[in-house]
Amino acid sequence: AAVIIFSKTFCPFSKKAKAILTEQYKITPAPYVVELDTHPLGTQLQAALAKGTGRRTVPNVLINGKSIGGGDDVEALHEGGELVSTITGMGGKRIV
Repeated sequence: AAVIIFSKTFCPFSKKAKAILTEQYKITPAPYVVELDTHPLGTQLQAALAKGTGRRTVPNVLINGKSIGGGDDVEALHEGGELVSTITGMGGKRIV
């Protein structure tokens, strides 16, 4: 998937980002969610994300391997009407 959401099941910021990206938009292919707290390699994945993106916190939303930030960033892009252009600009995916 072009959009990957690294999340934790108990995190309210992760829940907000997932809701925006999966319920407010039709992204094709659908965003892939990785729950770091239940994934067998979650700790290692989170460490690799921190090294690769500079973000250790969740959620961490990647488009084609580049982080667009976390929950507040996704919410700000959504509320500012810039989420579609950000995703299509970075991922080239169709959003309805």
